[in-house]
Amino acid sequence: MVHIRSAFALSTEPYGSPRMTRELQDEGLQVGRRRTARMMRENGLKARWKRRFKRTTDSRQAFPTAPNLLEQDFSATRPNQKWNADISYVWTGEGWLYLAVILGLFARRVVGWVVSDRLHKELALEALRKALAIRQPAKGLIHYADRGSQYCSIGYQAELKKHGIRISMSGKGNCFGNAVVEK
Repeated sequence: MVHIRSAFALSTEPYGSPRMTRELQDEGLQVGRRRTARMMRENGLKARWKRRFKRTTDSRQAFPTAPNLLEQDFSATRPNQKWNADISYVWTGEGWLYLAVILGLFARRVVGWVVSDRLHKELALEALRKALAIRQPAKGLIHYADRGSQYCSIGYQAELKKHGIRISMSGKGNCFGNAVVEK
């Protein structure tokens, strides 16, 4: 148990029983995984799991993309001049929740949002429809988003065009494109 506690304390990411067993065997101790697991359990030593990275943007899709009209200029001189959209995720005790949000760049306020336990193209479209219903922007508004499949989808693009909204998308691999929304 002294060896287990020592290895557990020295590790930057506390080991689970399989890795701990290998560590002990590398030190020359003859111990099996089940015994190691039992000893760790009896002494309250648990491995910390890293949260998995959740990908919300799939820029490798077949839908058409739009040019970057904003060119990193996230300032606006009047309401409903520029909007920025993004999808994020939040870990809860019951699993992942996905948040689609549209931010008005004039006041930096949320103008539309939707939460769901599933990531699908309708999530972004629902947030857009809420923003359109609440704000009722004039034609010419610039809508900026990443190249995710939700924003490049035919339905999303059609909704923007139907309301006379100009479509702007970040450059491929541009990690700073939605920094305003992710703040």
